[in-house]
Amino acid sequence: MIPIKPVAFFAAVSLFAVAHAGHAETPRRIEIIAKRFTYDPDVITLKQGEPVVLVMHSIDVTHGIKVDELNLKSDDVEKGKETEIRFTPETTGHFIGKCAHF
Repeated sequence: MIPIKPVAFFAAVSLFAVAHAGHAETPRRIEIIAKRFTYDPDVITLKQGEPVVLVMHSIDVTHGIKVDELNLKSDDVEKGKETEIRFTPETTGHFIGKCAHF
């Protein structure tokens, strides 16, 4: 895994999509905590074709996340609220998520 070092006004989470045979019927839930310039966990490994729900929580201010290659974006992860982002990775690779709320 590659550690991500936060930079001022930039937070990132790495998503790895790997090949997977078959499809899960129940989406895999992954809890992510967003806080000042970082996400926890900061590296997530996903399986191609497996439905996923990213359950985002902010502990300080409104955050967002954007992963262009996966056509994934949410810019309304509000403090104290839970935001669910549902998707199914259809491609494999290494993708970097960026902050989508400044």
